[in-house]
Order: sequence, then structure tokens, then C-alpha cells
Amino acid sequence: MNLKALFRKKDINRLLGETHYEDEMYGGLELSRNLTLRDLTSLGIAAIIGAGIFSTIGNASAAGGPAVSLLFVFTAIACAFSALCYAQFASTIPVSGSAYTYAYASFGELVAWIIGWDLLMEYAIGNIAVAISWSDYFTSLLAGLNIHIPAYLTMDFLSAMRGHEEVSALLASGTALNAIPQNLQSAYEAWQTAPALGSVRLVADLPALLIVVLITYLVYIGIKESKRTANMLVLLKLIVILLVIAVGAFYVQPENWSPFAPNGVSGVLKGVSAVFFAYIGFDAISTTAEEAKNPQRDMPKAMIYALIICTVLYVIITLVLTGMVSYKELAVGDPLAFVFERLDLGFMAGIISVSAVIAMASVLLVFQLGQPRIWMSMSRDGLLPKAFSKIHPKYQTPSFATIVTGFVVAIPALFMNLTEVTDLTSIGTLFAFVLVCGGILVLERDPDHRKRAGFKVPYYNGKFIFPFILLIVLAIGFYFNAEGIFNFLRFEGGWEETQHKLPMLGFLLVCVALLYYTFKNNLSLIPVLGLVTNLYLMTELGITNWSRFLAWLALGLIVYFFYGRTHSKLRLENDAPKR
Repeated sequence: MNLKALFRKKDINRLLGETHYEDEMYGGLELSRNLTLRDLTSLGIAAIIGAGIFSTIGNASAAGGPAVSLLFVFTAIACAFSALCYAQFASTIPVSGSAYTYAYASFGELVAWIIGWDLLMEYAIGNIAVAISWSDYFTSLLAGLNIHIPAYLTMDFLSAMRGHEEVSALLASGTALNAIPQNLQSAYEAWQTAPALGSVRLVADLPALLIVVLITYLVYIGIKESKRTANMLVLLKLIVILLVIAVGAFYVQPENWSPFAPNGVSGVLKGVSAVFFAYIGFDAISTTAEEAKNPQRDMPKAMIYALIICTVLYVIITLVLTGMVSYKELAVGDPLAFVFERLDLGFMAGIISVSAVIAMASVLLVFQLGQPRIWMSMSRDGLLPKAFSKIHPKYQTPSFATIVTGFVVAIPALFMNLTEVTDLTSIGTLFAFVLVCGGILVLERDPDHRKRAGFKVPYYNGKFIFPFILLIVLAIGFYFNAEGIFNFLRFEGGWEETQHKLPMLGFLLVCVALLYYTFKNNLSLIPVLGLVTNLYLMTELGITNWSRFLAWLALGLIVYFFYGRTHSKLRLENDAPKR
């Protein structure tokens, strides 16, 4: 096997020239360029402002107090490192595929396949989780309007089965049904009342299926229809958020902001994962580069605008929430609705419930839009069957890939509970961020790339600044958690304990390598900081998620070597006999 061929890079000129699909009947077909700066920014806001502002912001505020508002600012700065790298790639290589396409140009085919396979998992699991979450919000909203759907049609099969088993065990031990948590009661009811086909109970999350079908239909019939829907949903969502801020401001009691950081830095940092993952939606903007009217100019601006707008809204919402009630009361799943109900403003709680349904639908729309374009990009290169790159002659969308995406999301959303694997979405996204930041470091050494880049990540020589930043972080770590650092270095407890330290050990090795190369080659500071920040957050996701993630990548490598490598257009052209 020729190892060098596995890392053969794709020329940027070629990437820019492969934006069409050859149809036997219709000839060359291309995606429709309809997206303006406003549309792209709207897609970014649609993806970023979702469950974060309606749920996770509560637990983060309960742990860190009002100071969590600053955490949103710090996290936005950390996210900006990756966003700037995405922006440079998007302006240089304005085609579909996101991190997959960028990796093909910077690291070569094998790494491109790995990140493409990773993105397929990230988008699929993320979309399934969003569909299930939307279903929960929607059924709660209907229940508030006194419209009740049978429990067995609003819950996935696994949750109902497990809940029934758990409640049955509790009832057998003498626990009263009304003393059992409501979510378990619902699962028990769903299983008990579900019709049976032989020994199989017919339990399925019907609202999750319906929203996926509706969103997939929108994405299938055209980018113009999708952007109009996204723009409308974002507008409604922003109106409600601004209404929450305007009404809530009258009920703010400044004494609730004291103490500002009741649990210190450690309390604030407890919310870093929830806060960070509220921002990862800008990745989806880059998948639509081929449908932007002026991608070189608009893609970078849209990413930065979306990040700034969402940060301002998150900070203000956090300050309003923690000002209206004590931060101690916010450890709930629906903090916005809870706060207004707590202050006897039930009409606002109802408006917020409607807004939550809208917010989750807009997130699903953007990510359902992104995944088919990654399938399409991989298919263009021969790494997946040609059908995935088929463009509909009328709608000018990747039709087959969109339908497959609909099935991949809708069927699991009907029957599966993904709470155990949803962190794979996070680790997959961070991995993409790491490779995009690393890709900028690789391509920055290519003079041709620097000439092409419409937008460039600002260059600051990291030779001395990066080591200084690491020293500061290390000093802060020792000051606040010296005991934890010494415990980490002891390696006690055998393999069972040591395996959980492997991600952090890998991170430390990467830091050492980056220190050397940054000092030796005067690497650009911002991509280096983006790479380190994202890799550190990956280490926080635990060895279990790393194991699942690596198992998925291993499966991907099997697919690549049995299909992708043998059908790769780049390989076939290079291996063809020269005339």
C-alpha cells in the first residue's frame, strides 16, 4: 500500500471546479446560489440559539451564579478562534463540505475521509437528539393547551420499556405510584397503554417523526424555501427573546446579583460545556458556501455576526434571569418559563413555550440542511456512491442525499433514546474544529493559499505569546487546584483509574509538540489557541465518549479501505496509465 497516496491533497483549483453534477438527461447541474449575508447570518443564529437559551442556561446559572454571563463572553472568544479559521477556509474554498473539504485541501484524503465520516455521525446524532427534544417541547405545549396525545405516541420505545421495568420494580418493592418521578410515570403509562402486536408493544415518538419529515421536505424542495422558513423562525425567536428581556428587566432586583460568583471560578467553569456547545452552530453555515451569492465576502461576516449577536443575547438573558430570581432556583430544565411562572406571569411562560418549539425547529432545519451537503461532497470525490451527489433538476438541491438524511434521522428518532450517545455530537464537533484550526496552520505555509484567501485570520506570532499563555494557565491551575493536579500525576489505582487520564495525557503531549513547532516555525497564534482550546474541551468528555468516538472512526476506516479508497477519483486518476 502506498502510504503517501493516502494523504494526497486535493488542489484548491480543482475543488472550485467541481461544483456540478453530470446528469445523463439534464447535463451539468449545480446548486442554486440564493443565500445573502442576511440569510447566512440568520442560519447561524438559528443553529446557535436553540436548547441552550431555553434549558442549559438554567443549570449553568445555578452552578456559577450571575458570573455565568462572563463565561458566555469568554466562551465566545474561544469559539471565535475556530470561527475565524472557518471563515478563512470558507472564503478561500467556497464549496460545500465544511471541514471535510477543508481537510482534503490541507491534510489529504485519509484525514478528509475521517473528518467527513465524523461529521456524518455528528450531524445524524445531533439531529435525532434535536428531533426528540422538539417532540418533548411540542407535547408539553399541547398539554398546556389541554390537548393530550396518547403517551405511547410521544415517547421512544427504549425509554418506555426501561421506564416500565424500573417502575414495576419500584411498585413491587412497595413504592406508591404517586411517589415515583413524573418522567418514569409517563414511560410506565406509555408501555401499559400501548397496543401490542404479538409480544411487541407499539411505542413510537410520532411528533419527532413528523417534524423530521416536514423539515426534510423543506430542505428537499429548495434552499430558497429553507432560507425563508429559517428567516421567519429566527425572526419569531428573536422577537420572543427581546420580549423576555424587555419584560424581565422590570422585575430585576440588583441584590440578586450579589454575590456575583457565589461558587468562585470552579462554580462558573462547571457550566463551560453547556455554554460552549450553545455556540457550535456556526459550523453549519460553512456547509452552505456553494449556495451563497458572494461566499468570499459573506461567509466570514456571517460567522462573526452570528457569534456576536448570540453572545450579546446570551449575556443579557443570563443577567435578566439571575436578576429576577436567586441563581439557586434556576437548576430547572425550562428556566425562562420557570422564572415567569415564579413571578405569576403565566402569559409570558406560555409565549416562551411556543418560542422553544420554534427554536428547536430552526436548529433542526439548519443541521438537516448541512448533512446532505457533506454526503454530496464526499460522493463527488468518489468516496461514497455517485447517487449522493445527484442534484435535483428542478429544486437544485442534493436530492438523494437529503432523502437518505431524512431516513437516517427519522427512523431512530421514532424508536431510540440517544441520551447515552449525544455527547458524541460534541466530541465530533470539537474534532472538526481541531482539524480546521490545524488546517489553517498547514495551509498558511502555502503561498498560493495566502494569495487566494479573501479573508485571513489575523497573524500574531505565537513564538513567545503561546508559551506565556500556557504558563499563566498552569499557574492558575496550581493556584486553584494544586491537589487535583498532584493526584493526576500520581497514577494510582491501576488501569481502571489510569484509562480516564489518557485523553488529558494526549492533550499534554500535543501541547508540548505545539510549543516546539510554534517556537520553531513562528506559527500563527489564533489557530494554535483554537486547536488547544478545542482539544482540551474534548478531554473533558471522558474516556467512554472517546472509546465510542474511536470505535466509530475505526468503522469508518473499514468503509474507506473497502470502498472509498478503491473508488477515489483522485486515486483512479493518479493510478491511470500515462499516455
